[in-house]
Amino acid sequence: MIFSCAQLVSYISRHMTLKPGDLIFTGTPEGVIHGYPKGEQVWLKSGDEITVSIEKIGELKTILR
Repeated sequence: MIFSCAQLVSYISRHMTLKPGDLIFTGTPEGVIHGYPKGEQVWLKSGDEITVSIEKIGELKTILR
């Protein structure tokens, strides 16, 4: 992550009121992987599975095709 969780919450809180239970979803800007050394650049590929879970709520699984 480029910004820490504390930085994200601080920034968002300047523009809106966050309440208990609010979720903050972030993404990755295009090209970030190029900042890693070649040997550490791991790209997503067909068949990879991404799972996002929230305790006591559930999971969202995506399998790349």
